[in-house]
Amino acid sequence: MNKKDLKRFKELLELERDDLLKNAKKTLEEEASVDPDDLPDEYDLASSEYHQSLALRLRDREKFLLSKIEKSLQKIEDGTFGLCEECGEEISAKRLEARPVTTLCIRCKEEQEKMEKSYS
Repeated sequence: MNKKDLKRFKELLELERDDLLKNAKKTLEEEASVDPDDLPDEYDLASSEYHQSLALRLRDREKFLLSKIEKSLQKIEDGTFGLCEECGEEISAKRLEARPVTTLCIRCKEEQEKMEKSYS
């Protein structure tokens, strides 16, 4: 992969990381507290608690994505970004465009999904 592409992917990943961190901060500041006195009845309280729970689950998924972004940024630094962790071949540019945090080429990912499907 050339330096121009690596720079573009690095910028894209950093932008996504910054967005995730901004959303996490927003959750902590705005959505993490429910004051029962602000809600007139138990239905409003239950709805608010459900919304809060959903927001926290989404942030948990984003935390997992954040770790993948950090791993991808590290791979850019050490020169292994865009290489399949399974077979070592280059991951196609189209696949990286769609999912820059991917660690497997399409062939290895399909094999992984077949294995997962056979176990379930």
